[in-house]
Amino acid sequence: MTSHKLVVAEKPSVAMSIAKVLGARGRKDGYLEGNGWLVSWCVGHLVALAPADAYDARYSRWSLNDLPILPAPWQFQTLPDTRKQMEILRELMRRDDVSSLVCATDAGREGELIFRLVYRECGCGKPFQRLWISSMEEGAIREGFENLRDSAQYDRLYDAALCRAKADWLVGINATRLFTALHQGGVLNVGRVLTPTLALLTEREAAVQRFQPEKFYTVELDCGGFRAVSARYASKTEAERARAACLGKPVTVREVSRTDKTERPPKLCDLTALQREANRLFGYTAQQTLNYLQSLYEKKLATYPRTDSRYFTDDMEAGVPALAAAASAVCGVDAPGEIHAALVCDSKKVSDHHALAVTGSAAEADLTALPTGERTVLQLIAARLLYAVGSPHTYEETAVTLECGGVSFAVRGRTERSSGWKDTEQAFLSSLKQKQKRQQKEPAPPLPELAEGQRLEGGDAVLKQGNTSPPARFTEDTLLSAMEHAGAEDFAKLEDIERTGLGTPATRAATIEKLVKSGFAERRDKRLIPTGKGMALAAVLPERLKSAKLTAQWEERLKDVERGNLAPADFMAGIEAMVSEMVRANRAAGGGNAALSQASRRVIGKCPRCGRDVVEGKKSFFCEAWRDTPPCGFALWKNDRFFSDKRKALTPKIAAALLKDGRVRLKNLFSEKKGVMYDATVILDDGGGKFVHYKMEFDNTKSTNRKGKGI
Repeated sequence: MTSHKLVVAEKPSVAMSIAKVLGARGRKDGYLEGNGWLVSWCVGHLVALAPADAYDARYSRWSLNDLPILPAPWQFQTLPDTRKQMEILRELMRRDDVSSLVCATDAGREGELIFRLVYRECGCGKPFQRLWISSMEEGAIREGFENLRDSAQYDRLYDAALCRAKADWLVGINATRLFTALHQGGVLNVGRVLTPTLALLTEREAAVQRFQPEKFYTVELDCGGFRAVSARYASKTEAERARAACLGKPVTVREVSRTDKTERPPKLCDLTALQREANRLFGYTAQQTLNYLQSLYEKKLATYPRTDSRYFTDDMEAGVPALAAAASAVCGVDAPGEIHAALVCDSKKVSDHHALAVTGSAAEADLTALPTGERTVLQLIAARLLYAVGSPHTYEETAVTLECGGVSFAVRGRTERSSGWKDTEQAFLSSLKQKQKRQQKEPAPPLPELAEGQRLEGGDAVLKQGNTSPPARFTEDTLLSAMEHAGAEDFAKLEDIERTGLGTPATRAATIEKLVKSGFAERRDKRLIPTGKGMALAAVLPERLKSAKLTAQWEERLKDVERGNLAPADFMAGIEAMVSEMVRANRAAGGGNAALSQASRRVIGKCPRCGRDVVEGKKSFFCEAWRDTPPCGFALWKNDRFFSDKRKALTPKIAAALLKDGRVRLKNLFSEKKGVMYDATVILDDGGGKFVHYKMEFDNTKSTNRKGKGI
């Protein structure tokens, strides 16, 4: 009997790439075979922690009296949608000719958890090794298989991953049920990452609402060739007095300060940095950018997407010039004349995966065949690589203080010494649409040669009025930054942790989407604003759940689990104690929040069938007359395949537009058939039956009837 090794990848596309390198070309049902290898795949998570009602049927109804729910022992379940692939893996692992396995899921905590849970649920005890790679190019895969690692090196990584999953389950299940029951409304999703992120939004919104604009006045002095500005005056009378004192008076240079400045090249992109840039320049949501990047990775055009590193490893330094050449071909901008590869290589700052980069294959690809979003994201990665390996941008900054009529004025100027990496940046930005180019802030122009004591001929003085500005509401760009740096002081106390801030680069996008989908926040243009429901929920949650400090504490203890300094059981005991105390304290406080209960059932619009209010529920936007006799059966289901197939969430904003106007124009709908994004108008086509129908209208085509399948 020929012995085989079974390789288990995380996704079918990754498995196909691995199988090609290994020579496993025989296609079977759910796997590939050949050359002594069997190559199969998970479909993301095949196994998950079981829901609460798996432990006791009474947990199917949410009751304060049943809290806290503390599973012992923990149970797992195969997810229904992936049961077939799970059975295929089970059969492959049990085959007599399979002597060992290779874990080829994504290299990190989550990937380790995906494989180990499948391995465990299949009851497999055969030895396995670990594939650890950051690129899906054939050379990287081949090198990875030549250097497979001992699985025992990652046992504690799995322990930490499982601890984190269990802890998130405990907090999410108990806190969500606790506050939903206390405040009697729609489901109030609470989580270790979700809730502090909501708190960032609500605290900023509260600051905006508290803000009271104040007028201020300045005097702008014409100095012949440049203009200087006074300090702010609260009183218009004082400002006018200062202006009058300057008219026709000479100007004296009191102080000139010249400072040489160096602006080093920016670091390479990790996922969060790329998501921020794509949102700032193109308005892409974090989830859209991740989707585009995942597709590029599977097409072998970009490296592993879910990275939190902004450096390459030291052994990649020799290959950086070739990567820069590929990046130049991708974004259509010349590489710097001198490539400073050492700037972007530091193995000590790389955890699971190195920074994002285009692959060598990208330089040869037909980029015009890519969907616009994918092509744009790939060019952003390429441009950042070229910036990062460039020379520093140097300039002299001049700060001048002047005096005229007893009034002090100030002006700053900048004289460029060496454009450095800014040349590359300007060349790339110039290739973008004018809308994006305008977002670049122009630096202060150079000043004429000035010396202390120099007298200038006085010019005109103009009174200017301004208003203080409120704090800026979050965009996805700035919210991602806030999430990344949340709790910085707490994380700074920790050593050698996997990552900082709220969530991970891979989960932050999903957190933002969940806030919107749960009705806690909404998008207005590029801004993210908390809803009344979100504001009310944040007001009643305990401070501990709203603070990033909890995540910092978890990361410290999870790192101890990885190092072997803390037993997983001890970590979980601490989480169970925290959850139990949370339930006890809040149950004792009792009482509901009327504003929260009302917000949880917010009205979305009017029912097109009976005219009653349509409100938001956990799974749908439904007519309040559903209990009438006869009942009104109108509902817009959130998980309707019409929208999910197009990777579009049926948000309250979309539902409201459909109810008000019967149609809504949507951007970035996904075509499974063509693999591209497109825009279309979705029209509500309700015939009064059990399920609502939709149809789509395109700018240059006739309407196409489509039926939404309810649940």
